Amino acid sequence: MTDTGSLLPDDAANALLIGRLWDPELGGPRVIVAHGNAVYDLAGVVGTVSELLERPDHLEIVQRTTTGSPSWRTDEVIEASLQQDTSRPRLLAPVDLQVIKACGVTFVDSMIERVIEERIGGDPARAAQARALITDALGSSISEIRPGSPEAMRVKAVLQEQGLWSQYLEVGIGPDPEVFTKAPVLASVGLGSQIGIPRASTWNNPEPELVLIVNSRGQIVGATLGNDVNLRDVEGRSALLLGKAKDNNSSSALGPFIRLFDGDFTLDALRKEEILLQVTGEDGFTMTGRNSLSRISRPFEELVSATVGDHHQYPDGFALYTGTLFAPTTDRDVPGQGFTHKTGDVVQIRSTHLGTLVNTVGVAEELPPWTFGIAELFRHLTATRPR
Repeated sequence: MTDTGSLLPDDAANALLIGRLWDPELGGPRVIVAHGNAVYDLAGVVGTVSELLERPDHLEIVQRTTTGSPSWRTDEVIEASLQQDTSRPRLLAPVDLQVIKACGVTFVDSMIERVIEERIGGDPARAAQARALITDALGSSISEIRPGSPEAMRVKAVLQEQGLWSQYLEVGIGPDPEVFTKAPVLASVGLGSQIGIPRASTWNNPEPELVLIVNSRGQIVGATLGNDVNLRDVEGRSALLLGKAKDNNSSSALGPFIRLFDGDFTLDALRKEEILLQVTGEDGFTMTGRNSLSRISRPFEELVSATVGDHHQYPDGFALYTGTLFAPTTDRDVPGQGFTHKTGDVVQIRSTHLGTLVNTVGVAEELPPWTFGIAELFRHLTATRPR
């Protein structure tokens, strides 16, 4: 995976890619533009990705930057990122001051898995039996229902009569989507970094997702790939443990770059995007998956509107995980208990228009602690501001 072409979008020559790079000489991050095998520094123009995307001329700034002299080579930065070589410039998560938000239960298939988790209290040994019972009860027609529609309300009434209603069905086919805060500002990790699974979790999985990048005005200005790492055993015990299940050390991975929307690349290009997943374990185990965005239950615009508006503002913008179709049921060890991560798993998430995000699974309690927060970023920007 060290080949630059395998990590960039298939049409990288036409893509406007921005991100963040850790500069070991300065001891802090820089905003960058990647084009071909060249990486350009935006430090003299903007201090944060958020600042760049708030500017109405952000596309012109990026396009103009690529006509100058590059500061680094893309292949060398990617290689250092995959090796997590702290002595060399490497990629960080491509967002900074944006709040990390996420939508859940936006696909019927994964909605059913959430219902299963709830029904069995997070016990994977009971998953196969519960899956068969719930699938038989719900049938296949539920996948065609428009959330919040009169038909959805009729299905809700029937399920309640049968004692099968669930809080996950409420957000899956009800009028309001689930939107929650996935991670604190600056806590996400980027290409090559380890993602964290707490020691106590015995049933967990990756969630390959499209992540929309939205500015403070609610405009969707770009997109990237994300891994919404999830602890199924924890969330299955109680939905009130969602924070514990979703927000842990290095549990939000984003990247490798943000691809900006321009005249040629628009949000419509992603409505049928296929996000592919591959997990490769040190034990020889391999699992593949697919997140087909054409099967999402709610339009992207509806998810964004549920997040930002008169009811809630984000002055520095936000990144929005849009949910996943993928919910692994492949047995890894014990028959009937499905998939769970093991330390050392390599997780690759790829799509045609956004490239490839690669991370390795580690133990959350053993990963490097998160220390570079907002105050440290402000100190760095003050010290490196051009005079």
